[in-house]
Amino acid sequence: MRLILVIFLFFSSVSVASDIDLEANMKNMGLAYKNSVRATDLATFNAALDEFIVLLETAKTADFKQHKTASLEGLDKVINQAKQAKQLATTRGLEAAKAPLKSIDELRKKYHELHEPPGFWELLFGN
Repeated sequence: MRLILVIFLFFSSVSVASDIDLEANMKNMGLAYKNSVRATDLATFNAALDEFIVLLETAKTADFKQHKTASLEGLDKVINQAKQAKQLATTRGLEAAKAPLKSIDELRKKYHELHEPPGFWELLFGN
């Protein structure tokens, strides 16, 4: 639930290209991520990750007004972690595959900060 909320906050500060329902995409992205983390079998895990990756690729087509390069970089890093998890699932099993997924939350936090409005002290004293 926390991931969905944060993903929503991340993308709510991003302008959306006219053909993307980014809010729905974010909700689905959070659900797919949660399903991959909760998966108990390889087929469910891979299906959830495949959906997650497709949704991430869709998010990359959004019209980022601020920090476009960094935002796209962050989405690419998350995609790479998800792909690494899929590969680990095949070679070393489901539990080993879930480790790269944990780093996705850290990436989300890092890149989300780019789109947060400045705080009171930051406005008052600058960076």
